Amino acid sequence: MNNELFQQARAAYARRDYQEALAAYTQCLQDASRPLAPGETGLLYHQIGNCLVKLKDPGEAIHAYTQATADAAYDACGTVNYNLGMAYASLHDYEDAVKHFEVAVSDAKYDAPYKAYTGMGSALLKLGKSAEAGVAFREAALDEGNPDPTKALLNLGVCFMALNRPADAVASYESALQFDMQSETRNKLYANLGQAYVACGQMQKAVNAFEESIADKTYFLSDSASVDYQRAVAAVAQGTSEITQVMVPVPAAADMSGLDVAADGSAVYVDQDPYGSADPYYYADPYAQPSAYPASEGEERFFNASDEELEQWSRGLAKQERKRKNVGLKILVVIVLLVLAAFAASVFLYTQGWGYPSAQTVVEELFADPQAASSALFADEVEPDSAATMTGQIAEGTELMGFDGVDASMSETVAYVTAEMPEGGQMQYKVSLVRDLIGWKVSNIELYFASQN
Repeated sequence: MNNELFQQARAAYARRDYQEALAAYTQCLQDASRPLAPGETGLLYHQIGNCLVKLKDPGEAIHAYTQATADAAYDACGTVNYNLGMAYASLHDYEDAVKHFEVAVSDAKYDAPYKAYTGMGSALLKLGKSAEAGVAFREAALDEGNPDPTKALLNLGVCFMALNRPADAVASYESALQFDMQSETRNKLYANLGQAYVACGQMQKAVNAFEESIADKTYFLSDSASVDYQRAVAAVAQGTSEITQVMVPVPAAADMSGLDVAADGSAVYVDQDPYGSADPYYYADPYAQPSAYPASEGEERFFNASDEELEQWSRGLAKQERKRKNVGLKILVVIVLLVLAAFAASVFLYTQGWGYPSAQTVVEELFADPQAASSALFADEVEPDSAATMTGQIAEGTELMGFDGVDASMSETVAYVTAEMPEGGQMQYKVSLVRDLIGWKVSNIELYFASQN
């Protein structure tokens, strides 16, 4: 290998002239006058991949790193596969990212497995695999070579909360407090700890944690943390420092793809995590639950099909009654009874909140076209300006994911729904409706956080 050219490439990389470094490494690779020794092909492709990452070309970086792994004589398999995992993750290909992180941690010569475990945990969270992500973060935290296990412990706590195991989350967060960290990270840690305490019913401890997080007046609680803080303060004010807290469990297959938990930021080839967020320990409410009130086959069927069913029943009865005496009278009696039964059923269902259009249908139309909803779906008593303000809370492109619950009565219905935001992530809404003849109209829309339930 042309060592002089190689050193020039290293110097260019050190002064952050990645384009020059890339050209020099490539020239070194193609220099036929200086044959490459075993392992040097892998080394050069490794360095070329690093340059491409710096030049924000992860696709070509993946190609270069793959060429590096093809050199069996190159002994940095773990590092290259870690870089491959990070590159795939930056392209949101988390499945392939996990595969390469797994190869990295299996390399006995790789001296920083905690980095690969952290990246693996982040990718698994993106895939909605909270339990597997927790295992990875635990391995990262236990790695003796990890100089700062704080991030892994924080992310492990997030996984425990997503798995509805707040007591384990408390243990993870409390363990993280043993280590030094920046004040911003410590404040977020205390806020997460406060929410975990609330989930455990330890309200006095929750209040203490929340107050610690905002003590220096540089940190502001998220909406969900603020709600939990208020609940904890109210409980303590009522003389209840510990309560039995009933939380809605998270489905095992809950999609956590909107939860941005950064991979380790100290990668050797990147200045910061290519797929992390500005707030790497953001705790999104994981309590969204599939609707306990699944949509019926259609309330319209109840109002429109009764007469059809009545006609079918009447025909069947007529064939039998014609063979008997007083055929006409008996048919009339049966028809009257069926009509009365259908009417009684209609009245009962009306008192239970059924209608046409149904409340669920109105909510679906609201999210399908919020702008049109302000003039068509709101109750008469709602002013147009108020309706426009309320629909303004629903960003254009928001997609309704499902109903978390419905509280229905004869005159009022409240629907709790989860929607996916256009930029990713989920938001919960509380939609109030009032009766409009046999149907429903919207009376209010507000943001809703599951811990309020």
